[in-house]
Amino acid sequence: MQLRVTSSKHTMESPEAEASAHSERKDDTTASTSSASGRGEDGSKKPKKRTKPTGVKAKKHKKARVSRPAGPGYTVHQGEDMLLVISSSTSQYDGSAWNPPKKSGKRKKLNKVKVKANQTKKKKSVRAMTKRANKPVATEREESNLFVPQKASDHRWGESLPEEVLISIFQMVVVQDGAVPFLCRVGQVCRLWNAAASSAVLWRKVTVGHCWIAPGKSQLPKTEKKIKDTFNWLAQNRFSQLRDFSLCHWSKNVPFAVEIVSQFCPHLRALKLSYCTGLTATAFHTLALHGRSLESINLQYSEFQVEGLLEYLENHGSQIKQIWFTHGSKNDRLLNAITRGNCPDLELLEVNTKLDSKGCELPICIRALQIACPKLKTFRMLNVRPLHKMMRNGADSTAGFPLMEELCIATTSYSSMTDKDLMDILFGSTRLRVLDLRGCSRITPSGLSTLPCLELECLFWGQYFSSNVGLPSPKKGLHMVTQKWSRTLQQLDIANQLFTEEDLEMAMSHLVHSTEADALRSLNLSGTRITPRALRPVIRQVTALSYLNLSSCRYFARGLKRIYRGQEDIRQLLDKFE
Repeated sequence: MQLRVTSSKHTMESPEAEASAHSERKDDTTASTSSASGRGEDGSKKPKKRTKPTGVKAKKHKKARVSRPAGPGYTVHQGEDMLLVISSSTSQYDGSAWNPPKKSGKRKKLNKVKVKANQTKKKKSVRAMTKRANKPVATEREESNLFVPQKASDHRWGESLPEEVLISIFQMVVVQDGAVPFLCRVGQVCRLWNAAASSAVLWRKVTVGHCWIAPGKSQLPKTEKKIKDTFNWLAQNRFSQLRDFSLCHWSKNVPFAVEIVSQFCPHLRALKLSYCTGLTATAFHTLALHGRSLESINLQYSEFQVEGLLEYLENHGSQIKQIWFTHGSKNDRLLNAITRGNCPDLELLEVNTKLDSKGCELPICIRALQIACPKLKTFRMLNVRPLHKMMRNGADSTAGFPLMEELCIATTSYSSMTDKDLMDILFGSTRLRVLDLRGCSRITPSGLSTLPCLELECLFWGQYFSSNVGLPSPKKGLHMVTQKWSRTLQQLDIANQLFTEEDLEMAMSHLVHSTEADALRSLNLSGTRITPRALRPVIRQVTALSYLNLSSCRYFARGLKRIYRGQEDIRQLLDKFE
């Protein structure tokens, strides 16, 4: 804001200058008329004129009303890289209307005008100066009002955001924290937030846990009715585009929840029940009637009627591509149903149990599973030891698992799997990327080097026994493993593998001299006989290494036996070596 002065004769004065000029002219007028003593030419008294009291302030000029601009006109469309572009259709944001005025500019310019007014106060009349001064002051106030920011009560940013932008913000929160109960809470803020929270895009993946009552406590009839009514309302009004549904830690109303989701969610693809109890065969029957798009079933650590699931797989197993379940005396019947060919398009199979479980053995016929599930890509048996069975009347010639990308046979106890057993599973798996053999101490480096996969990225071969099994003897041949996959290996775990110092040094040299030395990102050498001499070239040349575990390494000083995270932390290890 700048105040313009038209000429040196017409400058603006301050109120103090006007008051002083007015008092001086009043004294001159009193002196010139004192001889008259208030009489006229004929000596008669003239009526006295009414004068304003000195203490009464003059009327202030009303501020000009400034009409607030109308709501912003804009259009929202999606640009590149999933960005929302907001383009204005009007020019009301031109200029600097959104920038607050400078605090010191106005005061400095008023002081300059005040000095000029004091220098020229005797050259002008009071009325003329008042007229000239009021005009720029009014203009100044009128223009300054444009720069005053609006109060929070007048303008709420949350109610003026475009709905598309608000949905994008909610979607980022939903990805991190889930849709429930976040969307239920923000939908009560205002109408705009309610409309944004009701968008079907935000309700495609929903996880319902302890929303009403803590686990282990009994439910009152009123609480149970409230839960059912709320869940029913959500299914009818929010779950129209639901794709992935998870129910956690429910001991009651599990069949009710599964049936409601099956009826009102025609696009449901994945169903997960974690630590739930009471799933009946009726719920599986309802799922079979309405869940035509279901492809994934996850029943880990949950209790359910196995007969109902077996019947479902016999009739609708052809549409299932992913199955998770926990090892148990009854649940193991599911694996027999799968090997009989009830799920020909199965791509993921995982059987697990708790880490503190002991003696978990699962009889399995690998050859029958290869024939029944030729499209299997991921096969995991977590803390479950497979017992290989032979086929009675099956064909001998099979292609194995030609699409296998991940095999996990990890256990905390001793595993009896041999090189032959591993080759029976992976003899046709040329696309294998991840191999987890933790606990398989009978697997040898020569057996790994003969596998048909040439682009292995992750090898987990550490030994994590819950109890010591005999006295292990030193091993040799690790250099054959690193030489075979030095070009593609990104994660290597050989914790507690007692290879010799010379063999470890030779194995590390293959990782360093590879043409793709920057591929390695994680290296676990905990409990091994690795030496600083063998590790020094790895740290120098493998620049992508961001995780290094040297805990319990006997050839390192006590302060160096720890886990290193980040490239900078690993680089500082070189100085400590010297």
